[in-house]
Amino acid sequence: MFIDRSADLSRRAFLRRTGQLSVVGAAAAYALDLAGISEAAAFSSDGGYKALVCVFLYGGNDHANTLIPFDALNHSRYSNIRREIAIPRSHLANTALAHPQDQTLTDDLRFALAPTMPRLAARFNRGEMATLLNVGPLVAPITRAQFESSNTTKFPRPEKLFSHNDQQSTWQSYGAEGSATGWGGRMGDLAQSSNINSMFTAINATGNAVFLSGENAAPFKVTRRGATLVNALRRGRLYNSRAAHSALETVLQLRHQHVFEEDYAAIVSRSTTYGRFVNDALENSSVSTSFGSGNSLADQLSIVARLIAARTNLGVTRQIFLVSLGGFDHHNNLIGSHEALLSKVDQALDAFYRATLELGVADQVTTFTASDFGRTLASNGNGTDHGWGSHHFILGGAVNGGRFFGIAPHISSDAPDQVGRGRLLPTTSVDQYSATLASWLGVSNSELPSVAPNIGRFATPDLGFMTKQ
Repeated sequence: MFIDRSADLSRRAFLRRTGQLSVVGAAAAYALDLAGISEAAAFSSDGGYKALVCVFLYGGNDHANTLIPFDALNHSRYSNIRREIAIPRSHLANTALAHPQDQTLTDDLRFALAPTMPRLAARFNRGEMATLLNVGPLVAPITRAQFESSNTTKFPRPEKLFSHNDQQSTWQSYGAEGSATGWGGRMGDLAQSSNINSMFTAINATGNAVFLSGENAAPFKVTRRGATLVNALRRGRLYNSRAAHSALETVLQLRHQHVFEEDYAAIVSRSTTYGRFVNDALENSSVSTSFGSGNSLADQLSIVARLIAARTNLGVTRQIFLVSLGGFDHHNNLIGSHEALLSKVDQALDAFYRATLELGVADQVTTFTASDFGRTLASNGNGTDHGWGSHHFILGGAVNGGRFFGIAPHISSDAPDQVGRGRLLPTTSVDQYSATLASWLGVSNSELPSVAPNIGRFATPDLGFMTKQ
């Protein structure tokens, strides 16, 4: 009998931390929200800086046209299944990935990245990026026969597979749409105690998402220009009057009986106080690396780089960031549109890595990709449909780069590691992915279940793609 204890784990962790939460008064005008959660055994920090940056590709990235079979036999299999949406092998020479001599993948697979990703291919070949194969949400390890069984109690699987909103939430939180906390936020709960200003532990540079929400950690929202402030408060004058400005500031921060009014006032107050602090810190830091223009993902990563440059002024040693790019739901028009999006990913991630080199923190910042789900290997005409498992990338100086992690799938539409039309049945779980990243960030082994609630059901909690430091 399978018993899901993830809710109990989260509840116990929340109650323990709530009991330990204390707030210390400000030591200076900009010493904000000083004490986080005192839980030294739960999180280890040597005083140095580390950050994780999640790059979420909304819509379900087509993994098979991102990481493409390059050896002749498997490319032929891929082309026969994909037909008109297959990338010709002749287009892949410049993005072929150097294969580690000590690794043998399924059916002797060799891979290349999409033709529009030459920068990341070079990063992989220089040992600065790793690939995680066939990863996706799992409650516990499951075979195709078990998946096809009607006994979902004995053989559990994630809820509402193949649904965009639900699988975005499941990737980010391990629960379908409506989940309250994400694994980035739960890492933030543990990391807050390492930061002088715990408000800046989790920073969202994109739209609303559960990923950075914790029991105590709350995502701090920024735009590509910095923190967002109420216009009148940002200018310091209202109708050219400082007195009117002060009056508005007082009204907006009044306490209210109604819960929604009170929440609104709290949000405005936090935005005003912390936003000014963030923007002042940004004014005193700079990054000269060019991120180009016309690329929203690069814009988001540019402000992340500037915030990392300001880390000392912000009073942080551990941070988790979220950025994103949408448009990956290619049921049609895959060729052309998909390559254009991958070009943006290639340019943005490469620029960000160059920025971390400029700042001297390449070994301290790890960037990783995620998406709703993978796609079918089989074509539906000129696109693909919703899948499950997918391939993802981890980039940074602390990554065991130039290597493949996880188990390579068969290039087939009906192999045992698939559940129809080439939908990959994940062989690596998101819990293992997140636990490996969390361990590198400083989460102790005893607290990994609070970040990744299913991790105890998998034999290999640490996938090995991060160095031990």
